[in-house]
Amino acid sequence: MSVVLSTASLPAADRGERWHHAVSRTFIPLDVRLLEDEPSPGSIVSHRLGSLQVSRVQAGPQVVTRSRRLIARDGKQFLILTLQGRGSALKEQDGRQARIGPGDFSLSDSSRQFRKKVQDAFSFTSFHFPREDLRVRDADLRALTATAFSGREGSAALVGTYFARLAREAGHLDALVGGQFAATALDLLALLINERSGRFTPQGPETAAATLVRVKDHILRHLADPGLAPPGIAAAHFMSVRYLHKLFQAEGVTVGEWIRTQRLERCRRDLLHSPALGHGVAAVARRWGFTSPSHFSRAFRAAYGMTPREWQIHGLSGDGTGGGTGGGLGDGTDAWAGAGATGTAERERPGGPARCP
Repeated sequence: MSVVLSTASLPAADRGERWHHAVSRTFIPLDVRLLEDEPSPGSIVSHRLGSLQVSRVQAGPQVVTRSRRLIARDGKQFLILTLQGRGSALKEQDGRQARIGPGDFSLSDSSRQFRKKVQDAFSFTSFHFPREDLRVRDADLRALTATAFSGREGSAALVGTYFARLAREAGHLDALVGGQFAATALDLLALLINERSGRFTPQGPETAAATLVRVKDHILRHLADPGLAPPGIAAAHFMSVRYLHKLFQAEGVTVGEWIRTQRLERCRRDLLHSPALGHGVAAVARRWGFTSPSHFSRAFRAAYGMTPREWQIHGLSGDGTGGGTGGGLGDGTDAWAGAGATGTAERERPGGPARCP
């Protein structure tokens, strides 16, 4: 359902106050100064698509300012993508100034001061959404506010075309479909920002090595999370899953293999101390992210040539190199039952190779 705000029915002398209220109500608290002695009529038609508010705005010359005072009073962080239709706008934010012409679009961040001046009658379409919905680095975003993205060529033209078409169809989409299209729009915008920030530029060996160190540190700090997997790791470092795998391939190992090795090493170490602490095999395995008893036992045997229980026995007896048959526990799954696991013990999450064991 559309929301329409208009000053057309008001006398010219009353339009300024009403317009100020309409702009702040639609977007964020803003100071608005109209530049005409007798202000032209203005209108705002808005639609909601998920977390994205789409608004078509038409009005006369004006200056819009987001001041420190308004930022302190509001406290919320939103982003506004503005797709210019008619007229040109002069935007200022983060020490930059850019002229946004018809067909171009730009970004504004409500958490910092900005100013926009339009000297002639204009129309534009705005897309207003919470900052957290756009998965890009703060530094990358800050570097591109008050920047004119050309709607005539390159990746920006593809993104601008999608946003423009989404605005035209906004009034005809149901809530579910509209929300999905809105999410896609923000994914495309994030892709554009990452491209402009050089995130997809091939990295040299030194840079790649430093990135791998950071990724490994992240993995080690989250080993206990059973859901630790390439998609989440890549997202945390603003890279593609494909590039994440490429980093590990340089060391001749997959992401999953490296995670499994680190978990097993910690389990092997802790198993030697677990009896004194009153912890069984099951508790140690779960502590390091293993959720399936049979999977843990197979992985441990493949890595060290014995079951977890056998390792405990040989390790505690001072012989950590043997292979023996152990205390009759076979593949070690009985130890899970002794620690409280049941026949419906938690299984590995579905998803096959995408999940890191």
